[in-house]
Amino acid sequence: MIIQKLKNKKIGVLYGGTSSEREISLKSGKAVLNALKKLKLNAVGIDVDKNVSEKIKKAKIDIACIMLHGPMGEDGTIQGMLEIMGVPYTGCGVFASAASMDKNISKIFFKSAGVPTPEWAVVRKFEPVPEIKKFPIVVKPATQGSAIGVSVVKSRKDFAKAAKEAFKYDDEILIEQFIKGKEITVGVLDGGALPVVEIVPKGKFYDFKSKYAKGGSKHIIPARISQKAYAAAQNYAKKVFKTFNCRAVCRVDFIVDKNDKVWALENNTLPGMTETSLLPDEAKAAGLTFADLILKILECSLGNGNI
Repeated sequence: MIIQKLKNKKIGVLYGGTSSEREISLKSGKAVLNALKKLKLNAVGIDVDKNVSEKIKKAKIDIACIMLHGPMGEDGTIQGMLEIMGVPYTGCGVFASAASMDKNISKIFFKSAGVPTPEWAVVRKFEPVPEIKKFPIVVKPATQGSAIGVSVVKSRKDFAKAAKEAFKYDDEILIEQFIKGKEITVGVLDGGALPVVEIVPKGKFYDFKSKYAKGGSKHIIPARISQKAYAAAQNYAKKVFKTFNCRAVCRVDFIVDKNDKVWALENNTLPGMTETSLLPDEAKAAGLTFADLILKILECSLGNGNI
């Protein structure tokens, strides 16, 4: 049993980081750390900064449980460092992490795998903007998470403001076709799809506040969509997991339009693990406790003789 194998190991929960999602990462990390301690496992928290390699060496951990969100954590950088250090870690590897973090690359992957995704254009800072013929559109930074810097733009006069906001976080932004419909998400655990969650934000769309404020959104499980759309979403999520070469876990966000078509928006390789997060809710609907979910992620990540 995985918990017995972990008894003699020291687990370092990596959280915090330097991205704009630091506060959420701290919440995710502390929730996981508390759960590991309740399981009577030897776990310590490591707040990630530029001295993280020294902190890891000093803590003498055997396993890194990564609970970072955004750039410098979810984009393959910390994973690459741990590979060099020879420290086994949870979640996806360097390739899957980097490809998923870049929304442009992700959408190219979606299309190549036959997973529908809204049309888009990439705009780089100081380069000409393509002519936009149809509104509304979505403007977003290419490499951020948690809907940071994202705007739904309804008219041409609001585009410059939205682009300026997105460029605060990245030198590359996406202009994406706006799809009206129900927001859903599907977690994939060890290659198998979890129950589909429908997200009903309190605000106009699923922004940062809706994601993390208590009462900011409602999670409805199972999602109120047709059986056809439900099955399609789960199949697409499993296909994304495989296409990106994910390991242990990911969570894929979709929109279901009025014609029952399912559109992929992004792949999350380090889904949030806070009390308002989606993945723990999905796992709960599948009969897994929060502790079960953490242990399963550890087992799937480290099952190849690394424990």
